[in-house]
Amino acid sequence: MTQASKVRVRFAPSPTGFLHIGGARTALFNYLYAKKHQGSFILRIEDTDRERSTPEAVEAILDGLTWLGLNWDEGPFFQTERQSLYQKELERLLESGKAYRCYCSPQELDQMRESLKAQGKKPMYDGRCKHRKDAPSDQAFVIRFAVPEGQTRIEDLVKGPIDIAHREIEDLVIARSDGTPTYNFVVVVDDHEMRMTHVIRGDDHLANTPKQILLGEALDYDLPQYAHLPLILGKDKTRLSKRHGATAVQMYRDQGYFPHSIINFLARLGWSHKDQEIFSLEELIEKFDLDAVGTSPGVFNEEKLLWLNQHYIKDKPYKEVIEGLGAFIEIRPDQIDDPKSHRTIEVLRDRAKTLKELAELAAFHFSDQITPDPELKKKLYTDEVKDAYQDLILEIENNSFEEADLEKSFSQVLKTHGLKFPQLGKLVRLALAGGPFGPGVFELFEIVGKERSIQRLRALIG
Repeated sequence: MTQASKVRVRFAPSPTGFLHIGGARTALFNYLYAKKHQGSFILRIEDTDRERSTPEAVEAILDGLTWLGLNWDEGPFFQTERQSLYQKELERLLESGKAYRCYCSPQELDQMRESLKAQGKKPMYDGRCKHRKDAPSDQAFVIRFAVPEGQTRIEDLVKGPIDIAHREIEDLVIARSDGTPTYNFVVVVDDHEMRMTHVIRGDDHLANTPKQILLGEALDYDLPQYAHLPLILGKDKTRLSKRHGATAVQMYRDQGYFPHSIINFLARLGWSHKDQEIFSLEELIEKFDLDAVGTSPGVFNEEKLLWLNQHYIKDKPYKEVIEGLGAFIEIRPDQIDDPKSHRTIEVLRDRAKTLKELAELAAFHFSDQITPDPELKKKLYTDEVKDAYQDLILEIENNSFEEADLEKSFSQVLKTHGLKFPQLGKLVRLALAGGPFGPGVFELFEIVGKERSIQRLRALIG
């Protein structure tokens, strides 16, 4: 691929909130396409909506992309820092007669639209200022693009060819009355100036595409190729929104998901490769292609995402798991390579679906203080086992802590009090691990150690 035709794509979010699932999927598909073709992935912050754009939202977007590992090659570029470029191109359109000043007041525009509605026509701007000669010098104006007659064909790389009649497009505003250019205009200028070869974005931008093509043609730009990704729906088949649960990438990070679980899941929302479900990032880069992106909306299935995350908790190397746990529980440096930490993780990783769950299960090892489940204590610490439990503590205090000796102590206490192992074993597990789950009782003793075991056994009964 020559330098002139090198793939250049962009992710261009508006900084009005967190990085949401739909935006993350768009960023991922752009990233994969760029890396597959040895191209460049550019980050552009579309902050023309000054009232809603915030520095905190910019930080959240950058943070979300970084956590996912979607590292950009250029940027971030901010549209608010490129105003002089936009003004120059606006002047070009005005001078060529392809744009004009519109002096219509909001009231006049409302009356025009109501009149068109009454006639059964589409309520769109009728172009009345296009040839206006009596331009008032003291009246505010917007700048509109003069949409030519004809039709535009979008050669969409996902949807195929789409024809749009220009009569369906009104003369769009490309600069507001305060002089600031609008979204559709600045996007076209930026895509040209940044030498974008492909624009890969969500279906919700499809209505903007013919307008942007017309603007690009009016400015004599080489146009990028377009690909519009299917929407993401909730399980009820409506567009994904906050009412479907967590939609921000950071929420999944905070719940204990691995970033690659999100990457793998998002890749399969609208794209497929045979029946394969699990992909490394390298495999995704190798196999990804826009030809395999479907046109039907993807359904966001949180159970599937949870299944993927559980797979990675089971499958990832110990080092990655313990690093992930560090966000949810304090792990001392000396505990990282401790064989007991290895054993704790290996025993518990099959039981957890998130790192947060795993941290809760593993707290008995990493934390000195645990809080046993009080309801479970009521259920297990009955009059029938009280004496046996206290005798067991004395046996452990006064004898060897080797597994064989612990088993012998257990057997002797159970026999003396006429109990079965689960009656005492469940209570011991509660004291040592804080709940009903964990390694086997004798493995728990080994991991927790004699001193801490005795402390916890006694702490359970006050």
